[in-house]
Amino acid sequence: MNNNIQLYKNDLPDDLNLGNIIAVDGEFMGLNVRRDPLCLIQISSGNGDAHLVQFDRNNYSAPNLVKILSNDQITKIFHYGRADIAHIKYYLKTETNNILDTKIASKLARSYSENHSLKVLIKEFINIDISKQFQNSDFGGNLTPAQIKYCANDVIYLHKIHSELEKILKRENRIKLYQNCLKFLKTRVDLDLALFKDDIWSH
Repeated sequence: MNNNIQLYKNDLPDDLNLGNIIAVDGEFMGLNVRRDPLCLIQISSGNGDAHLVQFDRNNYSAPNLVKILSNDQITKIFHYGRADIAHIKYYLKTETNNILDTKIASKLARSYSENHSLKVLIKEFINIDISKQFQNSDFGGNLTPAQIKYCANDVIYLHKIHSELEKILKRENRIKLYQNCLKFLKTRVDLDLALFKDDIWSH
């Protein structure tokens, strides 16, 4: 395994300092929160590192991870955080505070494109063509080196991508709209958990 990629069981170590801006992603058995368990959370400090936490799904006791996720002094960058935050709230029983989201930013900034996938953003802003072969694979058991690398790729580029998207949002005078969308994100997650899947603003 790459020395910059660490896999932990159940929780992050006590002495790990990841700074005050981290990238976060989760892997689950599917997108139905109540049916499909949270298997993994991966975090990066933005320095090419990835720290993967694989859970004991019998109790989900991860106090060090929960402390970081709930800390409103630590910024968390997600890509489509809606699904991750819902699983985190349901399984780890904690709010995720101080959130940024590259998918929301991309949809507002990159109106020149209809594709806002992480793969496309990494290609455009990092100029690396990553494989998403293991996007739909089983993260519930022992992880292969290829799965671990896939999980790391989901977080190690998010700092740079968000920085580039933010430049476009400011240039196009859409940054306030982005910030207001972020304020609604946790409410959208609560609506999901309450099983309101439809757009409540529609007629």
